[in-house]
Amino acid sequence: MTDDAGASAQAKPRIIIIGAGFAGIGAAIRLLQSGEDDFVILERGDELGGTWRDNVYPGCRCDVPSHLYSYSFAPNPDWQRTYASQEEIWAYLRSTADRFGVLPHIRWSHRVIDAIWDDAEGWKVQTDHGAIRCQYLVAATGSLAEPSTPGIPGAASFAGTLMHSARWDRSHDFAGQRVAVIGTGASSVQIVPSIQPTVEHLTVFQRTPGWVLPHPDRPIKPWERRLFRLFPPAQRLIRSITYWQREIVLVSAFTKFDGLRMVLERRVKRHLTNQVSDPELREKLAPDYQLGCKRALPSNDFYPALTQPNVDLVTVPIDRIESGGIVTVDGELHPVDAIVFATGFFVTDNPIGDHVSGREGHRLSEAFTGELSSYLGTTFPDFPNFFMLTGPNTGTGHTSQIFMIECQLNYVIDALEALGNRSDTVAEVLPSVADAFTEDVQQRVKQTVWASGCASWYLNKFGRNVTIWPDYTFAYRRQTRHFDPSDYVIGHRSVEARSPVVAGGTE
Repeated sequence: MTDDAGASAQAKPRIIIIGAGFAGIGAAIRLLQSGEDDFVILERGDELGGTWRDNVYPGCRCDVPSHLYSYSFAPNPDWQRTYASQEEIWAYLRSTADRFGVLPHIRWSHRVIDAIWDDAEGWKVQTDHGAIRCQYLVAATGSLAEPSTPGIPGAASFAGTLMHSARWDRSHDFAGQRVAVIGTGASSVQIVPSIQPTVEHLTVFQRTPGWVLPHPDRPIKPWERRLFRLFPPAQRLIRSITYWQREIVLVSAFTKFDGLRMVLERRVKRHLTNQVSDPELREKLAPDYQLGCKRALPSNDFYPALTQPNVDLVTVPIDRIESGGIVTVDGELHPVDAIVFATGFFVTDNPIGDHVSGREGHRLSEAFTGELSSYLGTTFPDFPNFFMLTGPNTGTGHTSQIFMIECQLNYVIDALEALGNRSDTVAEVLPSVADAFTEDVQQRVKQTVWASGCASWYLNKFGRNVTIWPDYTFAYRRQTRHFDPSDYVIGHRSVEARSPVVAGGTE
């Protein structure tokens, strides 16, 4: 890979993309396909991949089927399993970026410190290598980028090894150690069964039990891979079937038909009953909220791991950490040699939001508190020439996030083509359009399982769901199919920053 850290910091590309994960690489490919090559990607790491580069903990794999978890324009006929591992997904993303010619556009080890809109000159992006100006800014930082570690008192005094699942230390050997895993979410259900056989003792701290589903993962047979390579429509058919199964069954259960959800709940409960015979442990693991309110967790080996003699499940809240272990609120000390925080990410409070400032000092983080509306989770009032990928209410609790990213990319590319090639064009979504969209989404969220009362990472600190798209994803695709200039104030900096030339008026 080319290291262009020494390139001119004052260069002014037309477009800057922040982040080289699935969203950023996808944006770059779509730009190149549209004939646009005047862009750079600012990547804080020395490798691309985002969350699939960073999460290298044992057992890490996707919980969305492989054939669906890829770009529609770049299918991979060589997946080894129906649910791909972290290594496979990362390799796929690297090879796809290389194949489509993205790598020369990436500026490695460029950490964005601030991005500030200036009415006279456009976006100024300050990096640790200097400032770069651009006309359009695309935030592709993802929602699973910044690990969230709970502020447990005394953590600094711990004498052993302490790590977050997203910052896994591969050099550390857990064999023969007493290990604590804090959390029982998506990463924990993969880590726990992976390390349980080798540790001396494993203590799993659970705040809220999850809905753990039977996992349908299996190896993809060699003849299947040959078929996909020789006859690509076969893989596209499987992708389509997988997509529609999840839309029709899961979205319907989570948003419209309680009866269907309850049928699914009964089936999932049988998974717990079949795998955990101890009634006391089974009671600890039984969720008391509706299926789908939190992310469902596919696993066939998490429950069996918890039943092993060297594993304890602790549901008493943690009070503090001491040098020798973890103390729960009942005063019991749980001695451990290593602590793993499987506690997820800053999603609704992603730190990138405090580093992007629009007109009049508005910060992007306001969109995740409810202080700022968004349109399609992609554009924002007071943030001219700005697009966010995986923005507010564009997440999914049932299908591939890449599908939603591609919907947004269709919209962004259509917008750039509609706005033309003038270097002084400024486009900003009308506040009334963003307000109406945000209000509609929030009203629909209230009718879904994602607003049924559980505490999940979908909710911000005010209890507002700013993460999940509350409908079928094909409905989102329909809304993002075309850029409508009448939804925007479009003008030219050389005339007047907010003078309308395409839109119907200013606000």
